[in-house]
Amino acid sequence: MSRRRPPARGEARTHPAPPAVAPAYQAPPLSPSHPAAIAALLAAIACVVLSATFEIYDTDFWQHLLVGKAIWQAHGVPRLHEWTWPGLGRPDVLPSWGFRALIWPFWAAGGVWGLFAFRWIASLAALGVMWQTARRMGARGLSPLFVVVLGSVILRTRSQVRPEALAAILLALEIAILETARAGGALRRAPAASLIAIAWAWINVHVSFPLFFVVLGIHALDARLAARGGSGSGDAARARRLAFVGLAALAASFLNPFGARAVWQPFEFILHQRQEPIFLTIGELQPPRIDENLWNGLPLLALGWPLLLAWRARRTGWDRVELMTLLAFGAMGASSARFLGNAALVAVPYAARDLDAWIRARGWPRWTASPWARAAIAIAASVLVGWFEWTAPDPRPGVGIEMSQYPVRACDFMRDHDVRGRGFNHFSQGGYLLWRFWPDPARLPFMDIHQSGTREDRLLYMLAGARFERWRALDARERFAWVLLNRRQVVGDHLLDFLDRDSTFALVFLDDAAALYARRGGVLDPLTQRGYRLIPGGRAALAALGERCAEDPVLRERARIELERQVDGSPWNAAAHSLLANIALMEHRATAARFHLERALEADPLIPRTHERLGDLALEGGDPRAAIREYRLELVTNEPPPQIELRMGRASEALGDPGAARAHYRAELKRDPSSREALDRLSALEARIARP
Repeated sequence: MSRRRPPARGEARTHPAPPAVAPAYQAPPLSPSHPAAIAALLAAIACVVLSATFEIYDTDFWQHLLVGKAIWQAHGVPRLHEWTWPGLGRPDVLPSWGFRALIWPFWAAGGVWGLFAFRWIASLAALGVMWQTARRMGARGLSPLFVVVLGSVILRTRSQVRPEALAAILLALEIAILETARAGGALRRAPAASLIAIAWAWINVHVSFPLFFVVLGIHALDARLAARGGSGSGDAARARRLAFVGLAALAASFLNPFGARAVWQPFEFILHQRQEPIFLTIGELQPPRIDENLWNGLPLLALGWPLLLAWRARRTGWDRVELMTLLAFGAMGASSARFLGNAALVAVPYAARDLDAWIRARGWPRWTASPWARAAIAIAASVLVGWFEWTAPDPRPGVGIEMSQYPVRACDFMRDHDVRGRGFNHFSQGGYLLWRFWPDPARLPFMDIHQSGTREDRLLYMLAGARFERWRALDARERFAWVLLNRRQVVGDHLLDFLDRDSTFALVFLDDAAALYARRGGVLDPLTQRGYRLIPGGRAALAALGERCAEDPVLRERARIELERQVDGSPWNAAAHSLLANIALMEHRATAARFHLERALEADPLIPRTHERLGDLALEGGDPRAAIREYRLELVTNEPPPQIELRMGRASEALGDPGAARAHYRAELKRDPSSREALDRLSALEARIARP
């Protein structure tokens, strides 16, 4: 075998020439009219629609519809408060009145389909404007369609029947106009007038109208800095015109039915209300949780956009508008989940432009030159980024309203039994109460979806849920005739437990959505005589009842009768079926327990620990394969229950799969190192495996 001769003294050392590298291949621009481009666009439209197609679960939209109906009936905007009984007749600022007037005709014309038509139109309009803006900024490839779909997935939970959907369209239009003006170096008269019109419309549809001035300020500052840098008279003229637009837009903002009070409203919240205890309990006003946004594309955008911006800055310099937009809206999105949608929306044109430039700066295999190959890549990437969210069981995909979230049957009960008088309610129930009973003053809520009322009202509301004596003090002051509470208790709210303890009230209706209590000794006393005697509305008394039922068969039978009454009273009876299953398990009636667990899942597919108990029944019945299937379903739909890995290990052993069993026992010990059974089973299993 020959070897290369080492160079002699004084001889130049030579290196083999590097292999030839093909020049970076860049596919030619694809015409928007090409069938492949049209296919990619249609696929992106379908993905955006899919992102906004899940059952409505938002509690606010009922009040939006009701107020819209009231506006159309009165042929004017109400100036006095009509929505809660403590504030009845007071001067009021009706937030988002323009949106509510608009959404009512959608409902009147198409019902649920009308609401979904609004959602689809709003999502497509906002993101469509941003896509067109990206194209005007130079992003002519198909990758911007992927960014649009990514934005729709992040925006998904914000694509409700809410006024912010209209605000998103206005935000997109503002950015489109300003970016067009920036590209041309000047702001013409017609675009300036359009911006003023956007500001006027915005304050009449949503309280987020200050964002108009944030975006305008970013562009004005950029124009001023460019003019100081000696870029030319065009930027100076644009800066002057933007300053004029800002002043005119501010003046136009006062042209609303409530004048200066509406202009001040968002600042009143930021300065004086933001830290009130009641607002600290609202999830969307808190910083976004990582676990809730892990699979919706937010991490990809949060990391990808800054990286693309920095890459572009190295090539062409910093885009000050993009940088300031990233910093401003990124900070807002990090501070409050409510602003995540805005942050994702404004990112679309800039991230799309930067991604398109990054792609065009690189060489790609020649097979990507095919228009259909490029379309296929764009479509596949779009589907991939949204697939997890679209197929998740919560929120439930489809067209409809998730009626189990609302006190439908409780309000039916109030109607049928003439329950009226001063009432107390969780504010999440206020919108549906208004939808059912407005304008009846005897059935108006104590608090609505806007937490309407005085600062004292909101504080007393929160204190009542925190301490029993505070609840009694509030009731002594107001003498509530009825109390309607959300069964889905939130952390720190103990009102259900307090009402169970309060002997002045009786539980008269109960289902998965709501608990209705009526005052004893008053006009509703005949109703309270037929109320529940054993079954409580809260968790504390329910846990104690379960322990007593395990030891007392007579008490179990009385509880069973009341639970069957609860089942008959509402189709949303998963909790009652779940408890009936527990009673059946106490009495070793496996068939009855399985029946009730299956009915519970029909009423609520996400009810906790139901698949777990079905798995236990399957394991005890000699069907370990079915047991593992049920355990896996429990892990998919809910938080892992205690000892679930231990039981999966037992089922795997029964199936003759020692490897899987060992993995499950180890997982159980990782979660609970004190689990003696998992340790013993693992030791015995490893001893059998090691035995020759």
